[in-house]
Amino acid sequence: MYTWSFRDEGAFHEDVTNLILDQLVAACAPRFMRLTADFNVRGGIYTTVVAEHRNPDWRPPEKVELP
Repeated sequence: MYTWSFRDEGAFHEDVTNLILDQLVAACAPRFMRLTADFNVRGGIYTTVVAEHRNPDWRPPEKVELP
């Protein structure tokens, strides 16, 4: 229901994705969050928007290289 509430929103896909990310960050307070939004619009136009939130104190784990 939450996702469907944006169906008739008169905004760009990027704006809607950032709004959803902002609301999720406010609700969950994560150290890191990546939101991938896939939009399927009429007319065969598909859009994928990726937005990220990073807490300034958060550091990603170091990459592990296997032999």
